[in-house]
Amino acid sequence: MRIVEPWIKVEKFDGVKIMKKIERACRTCYRSEGKITEDSYKNLIKNCLNKGHESVLEHEKITVRIYNDVGSYKDLTRHRFASFSVESTRYCSYNKDKFGNEITVIRPAYIEDKAIYEAWKEGMENCEKTYMKMKDLGATNDMCREVLPHSTAAEYTMTANIREWKHILSLRTTRNVHPAIRQVLIPLLKYFQAEMPELFGDIAYDQDFKEAYYAKLTIEDEIE
Repeated sequence: MRIVEPWIKVEKFDGVKIMKKIERACRTCYRSEGKITEDSYKNLIKNCLNKGHESVLEHEKITVRIYNDVGSYKDLTRHRFASFSVESTRYCSYNKDKFGNEITVIRPAYIEDKAIYEAWKEGMENCEKTYMKMKDLGATNDMCREVLPHSTAAEYTMTANIREWKHILSLRTTRNVHPAIRQVLIPLLKYFQAEMPELFGDIAYDQDFKEAYYAKLTIEDEIE
């Protein structure tokens, strides 16, 4: 069994370019294209958000790739206006060489008590033993999936338009959200806030959540 850390990769984008494209689409409504200047998008976006005119944010999208426990994508896939491609525990046979003949789990960094952590680790090892035993007995992936824990590591690609990202990040970075979700989405929100403050700067998140828990975020030219 391998214990690994979560991560998130963001498809490289130009935040200012995204906001200017949103401005251009929005000005169609008022035929005010002649008012476009180098930084006119700032006030226009601010006014749109203040008036609840957020449909214009749907013209642009961002794709991310996340490596986290299966429990996290079970929560995130509840968001209907995003697209997901998820590693399937039905079609992935973890007893194969491709997966190192073992189950990989995400380390729950927020479990700091040593005794509790060791109890979690023992539970994961028992799940792996049962999974492999069932495979040896000829069980199908569908059967074996029944013993996979929420901590099982999985990759998933997620795409959403800007409006939906605002909605998701507003809901999923607060104190009452599961730590595994906050681990990946708080760093993502902070990055979006740095790149597009006019769009994401007003979103409050759980600032008491330790930065040591944050998943590593990298910028990729393309999400592979």
